[in-house]
Amino acid sequence: MRQLFFASILVMTSLLSNAQPASALKKLKKGITLKVARSESDEMPGTRGASVAWHPGLKRYYAAMAGNVGYPLSVFDATGKRVSPDSLNCEADVRGLWYNPVAKTIQGNAYGDGGWFSYKLDAKGMVKEVESLMEEMTQPNEQSVGAYNPVAAQVLFLDGSKVFFYNMNDGLSEDFVNIHWGRTKAEGASEEEDETVTPVSYNTSLVFTGSKGAELGFLNIDENQIELYNIEDGFLTRKLQLPEGTASYQSFNFAFSNGMYWLFNIETRTWTSYK
Repeated sequence: MRQLFFASILVMTSLLSNAQPASALKKLKKGITLKVARSESDEMPGTRGASVAWHPGLKRYYAAMAGNVGYPLSVFDATGKRVSPDSLNCEADVRGLWYNPVAKTIQGNAYGDGGWFSYKLDAKGMVKEVESLMEEMTQPNEQSVGAYNPVAAQVLFLDGSKVFFYNMNDGLSEDFVNIHWGRTKAEGASEEEDETVTPVSYNTSLVFTGSKGAELGFLNIDENQIELYNIEDGFLTRKLQLPEGTASYQSFNFAFSNGMYWLFNIETRTWTSYK
């Protein structure tokens, strides 16, 4: 009986010593890369990566460039090999991109009054047609990058320090949550918070992870880390350290797809996954 008691104490001590606070830093590792179509010397190559979306049925990645309907949309297989021609265009002025499991296709939001759109795909995953889902501006600001929550059927947008939830069915904004940048629930909100701006140390795109209590992801470019926040109260719950030297920017070039975080390097024109 005494031996069992001491064994229990040892197990509990081990568990406590291995436990980490919610905001502890986890190191991410590089995964596959996606080299987008066209080079800087080609016509209409685009500069910034808008987003990456994964189609689980077709086993295809879709990487869109931000800024023009004539910029390339690159399609890749599960290994990262590009399977689309250089001539394939976005056909929408893409900002956000996501997979809708109900519609079973890739959708996204466009710049300004371009609204939301849906791609009609052929059997190989190439775009046949672009359909309009929401007309006019259905987002907080012109450059908003949408992220999709398939459980709630909502498109999420960051504007200032607020994340807005737009209903997929009618495009109406239902609610919002304030983000308490870099602060845990135990620390509470800062008295200096400004809801109207995104701190300059953070990328203005957001990602939706689907992970309970850590649903919202943001890129802290100063600290070279990804921070995850609770969608219910906007407080920090986890930190993910990126490898040293990872290229990061203040806008665009950041996504989450197929369980991985993606960052786009403007110089190499490559999306790199991290997990």
